[in-house]
Amino acid sequence: MANLIEPELTLPLLQSLQSERFALLSTIDHESGSPYVSAISWLYAKDPHTVFIAVNHRSQIVKNIKSNFKVVLNVVALESTYSITSEALIIQDQIKDISLNLSLIQLNVKEVKDVMFYGAKMTTVPKYSKTYDLEAAKKLDQQVMEALKKA
Repeated sequence: MANLIEPELTLPLLQSLQSERFALLSTIDHESGSPYVSAISWLYAKDPHTVFIAVNHRSQIVKNIKSNFKVVLNVVALESTYSITSEALIIQDQIKDISLNLSLIQLNVKEVKDVMFYGAKMTTVPKYSKTYDLEAAKKLDQQVMEALKKA
């Protein structure tokens, strides 16, 4: 069976991208021109064509996007793995009213590919746990997700 290619997020995928989750964001390194892959967790799909992410304002991601706006977001969801080709736009260099200096980035979805290899499905989604002050983490997560939803 051929991998599916869509011009936008399907409704089930959109819904699965409306909460904090593990994802990989690929950018092009602004100095070397090589692929650069980062793990992120703060993301929110606003509609089939738009995903917002938040990253540290000094992140290599921000520098790379300023140099080349083409990115790919990889997520595990719905028993598969998806590659979401997008064009990134830095909406805010620093999101207001958040205790950490984060940039707000809009991903304009251009193509969604199911890239799971043939004959397999994902049986669990990647899980992680916070390794710092859990109360502070919870408060920060709430602040960031609210900012992403309002964007």
